[in-house]
Amino acid sequence: MPDLDFFRMDSLVQALQQAGMRQWAEQLPGQVEEEIRNRQHGDLPRWRAALDELPTLEASLVDLQGSSVTAAGAALQPQQVDALKQALLRLSPWRKGPYHLHGVQVDTEWRSDWKWERLLPHIRPLEGRCVLDIGCGNGYHVWRMAGEGARLVLGIDPNWLFMHQFAAVRHFTGDSWPAWLLPLGVDQLPTDQLAFDTVFSMGVFYHRRSPIDHLLQLRSFLKPGGELVLETLVIEGKEGEVLLPADRYAQMRNVWFLPSPPTLLRWMERVGFRDVRVADLNRTSVDEQRSTEWMQFDSLPDFLDPSDPSRTVEGYPSPLRAVLIATL
Repeated sequence: MPDLDFFRMDSLVQALQQAGMRQWAEQLPGQVEEEIRNRQHGDLPRWRAALDELPTLEASLVDLQGSSVTAAGAALQPQQVDALKQALLRLSPWRKGPYHLHGVQVDTEWRSDWKWERLLPHIRPLEGRCVLDIGCGNGYHVWRMAGEGARLVLGIDPNWLFMHQFAAVRHFTGDSWPAWLLPLGVDQLPTDQLAFDTVFSMGVFYHRRSPIDHLLQLRSFLKPGGELVLETLVIEGKEGEVLLPADRYAQMRNVWFLPSPPTLLRWMERVGFRDVRVADLNRTSVDEQRSTEWMQFDSLPDFLDPSDPSRTVEGYPSPLRAVLIATL
């Protein structure tokens, strides 16, 4: 099983204390230890074995600002590259990325760099800021945030596979970056002890049964004057229009509320956010989300009506994603 050292807990506690979140920092090790005890997973030995197979390689280049999160050094022999690739493939499916690790291109299901490029021009510069990334997956955007100069980036996601993928990338990028990922869900965060400069909630909102409660949670995690970056599925429509799928949406069972952008903007204003604006609207393409060697299960092309790709297989409008930015 992972231990607290696996999560670089000592350095995270120190960083949170320096950021003024001392009370939570003191509670956090015990919270994570309880999570380790209570959440067993049958694949943990296999994932840990894959990490143990990763070679120790010196990285003369670590690039967290290019489209691929990259660690590179002296060129490896073809058999070494193949051995590294096989070890990383044992941590499949890789959903968020891409990564380039010592000659191995991890071609993930999502081109997460495209989303980052769409939103980056609209947010406040992250240099020197304390950042929380909720539902961060394997941490691809955590690395990109660290690459923008944030002084602390904490990603949370309860998926244990994502923890091991993040650890695999960290194995090559090194421990000097102010980037951490913890196996926690958003409901496990206190609503009265956090004070982040920027909070990201990307790909989470439509999975929440109570969207207003989620917005209130996000508000509580920010310091006064902080910035929220909310990315979610929406529908085209006027204020007041919301899609509540009868069952699945694009084959996802846990999709609840897909509001129109004006509706979501009003919800955000209602709970106390200021300067709310729609920074980006983007119809997800089958080039941005698709199956690859690194994620061989069904993906977006399988979730769309083959006779009308503007609709999902259930007959709903195909995925449209909005980025909304607001200030507390």
